[in-house]
Amino acid sequence: MSGILEGKRVLITGVLTEASIAFHAARLAQEQGAEVILTAYPRPTLTERIAKKLPKPAKVIELDVTNDEHLNRLADLVGEELGGLDGVVHSIGFAPQDALGGNFLNTPFESVATAMHVSAFSLKSLTMACLPLMQNGGSVVGLTFDAQFAWPQYDWMGPAKAALEATSRYIARDLGKQNIRCNLISAGPLGSMAAKSIPGFSELASVWDTRAPLEWDLKDPEPAGRGVVALLSDWFPKTTGEIIHVDGGLHAIGA
Repeated sequence: MSGILEGKRVLITGVLTEASIAFHAARLAQEQGAEVILTAYPRPTLTERIAKKLPKPAKVIELDVTNDEHLNRLADLVGEELGGLDGVVHSIGFAPQDALGGNFLNTPFESVATAMHVSAFSLKSLTMACLPLMQNGGSVVGLTFDAQFAWPQYDWMGPAKAALEATSRYIARDLGKQNIRCNLISAGPLGSMAAKSIPGFSELASVWDTRAPLEWDLKDPEPAGRGVVALLSDWFPKTTGEIIHVDGGLHAIGA
């Protein structure tokens, strides 16, 4: 029996460590039959080392999503390797330290602008950079952290994720006519590189200990990775502009 991504060509960003959702999405995508290419910034060599732990070799391309030169060359580099794309995974987020950790009211706009550019606008930038390779349609999947709520310590990453979620809906609107779907996975907290950069992350994550209906494991990114792979597949052919929660059900519980 072939995998649900058999014959698919997928670009995945954000593979930093084995603990990242992107790593597990890449591993599962390969196991399900996809050809995978990775992007990395600012340390492609780190991603190349991590990529060696995937089931199959995966080329790594340097990509700073705020750099127009990098974005403009992406389609040519990926095209040389894979010929085209059927899926794109956006697993990119960053905010300066003064935009996190309880500093919301004092964060300067320059730091907010950086968070918005890297974490939200980049979904549009990455999608448009890959668009020439998606001639037969495809699936764009991003990662969010439920922006309906104000979370402890998360500060300006919250508005950045809200912007990401809105951006996904507008991409879904404008690219649907080209049979390109755009959806997000809203994952619960995980002990990833991104999480460790948030001061007071343990306070945020502790909410899941008491409110999530399904037991949540901070050390297990695979459920979120499975969600990404499912949205990349043809099993969601008419789903776009959606946010799928992979959070142990916490989003449904008031208190």
